[in-house]
Amino acid sequence: MLVRLHDGATIDAEIHGRGPVVLLPVNPTPIEGPAADELRRWGGDPAHGRTLVDGLADRCTVVAFDYEGHVLADPKPDTLTADTICADVLAVADAAGADRFAFYGYSWTALSGLQLAARTDRITALAMGGWPPLGAPYQGMLQVTTATHAMAADPPATRAQTGNAWADAEFTMSEPQTRQFMHLYQGLQDFDERAALARIGCPRLCLMGGADTIDYVEPWGGTTIDLATPVRVHQAELERLGWEVHVLDNLDHMQTMQAATVLPMLKPFFGRALSEQTG
Repeated sequence: MLVRLHDGATIDAEIHGRGPVVLLPVNPTPIEGPAADELRRWGGDPAHGRTLVDGLADRCTVVAFDYEGHVLADPKPDTLTADTICADVLAVADAAGADRFAFYGYSWTALSGLQLAARTDRITALAMGGWPPLGAPYQGMLQVTTATHAMAADPPATRAQTGNAWADAEFTMSEPQTRQFMHLYQGLQDFDERAALARIGCPRLCLMGGADTIDYVEPWGGTTIDLATPVRVHQAELERLGWEVHVLDNLDHMQTMQAATVLPMLKPFFGRALSEQTG
C-alpha cells in the first residue's frame, strides 16, 4: 500500500494481523547482505521490524511503515518538523482505514508519537521507547545534530571513528539527511512537555534502558545525551499522570530497542489497553 506524504513522496505500508490497529514505524522487511552484517556488528537485529510485526500481529492489526528508512532515503531537509511527521503518520492511518489506532515508536519516532498523541484524539494507546516523555534532551539533540550537519560535507578521510555506534553511523550521513534532523530539533526547542502530557489521556507506556546514555565527543558537539536519568527523575510524576514506566537496568539504547526486549512489555500493554477499549 503506497501512501503519499506531506512533500509528495510516497512510502510503502504493510498490513498484518487482525484486531485493533497498531501503527509501527519500522521496516517489516529483514535487511540482508552487507548492511545486515554491519548492523549486527553494532549489536542490531536485521529482522528487528519483522519480529515486532510478527510479535504483535497475533492480537492486533499491525500497520508497518519504514519511516526512518524513508527519510534517510528521501530526505526532507527543509520540511521535517513535528507537524509534518504527524501529518505523515495520519496519512498512513487514513490509507489503512484506521480512524483510531495505537502507536509504538523508539528514539526519535517515539518523540514523534508523543507529538502525535498531544495533537490528536485518534490515538488509542501510546508506547514510547528510548525517549523520555518528560525532561527530554531537546537542546542537547539540537547541539548534536547541528554539529553533525556541520561535518556532513567534510571529506571522510578527515574523520576518525569513535567506537560509538550511534555517533559513528551519523557521520556517514549526507548534508540533506543531517539538515532534516537539525531542522526537526530546532522546531522543538520551545516544546512544552507538561502541557503536552496534560493533553494525552490514552493509555501510555514508557520503556527506557537504565544505561541509555550516549557520549557525543568532539566534533559531534562534545555533549552527553542522557536519556535514562530523566525517566528515573520523573518516574513517580509520570506514574501519577497515568504512565506505565519500565526502566531496564544496565541496557543501553541499542540493547533496549531489540524486539526480544520490548515485546514482553508491549504485548501485554497493548493487550490490556486495546481490549478495554474494544470490550
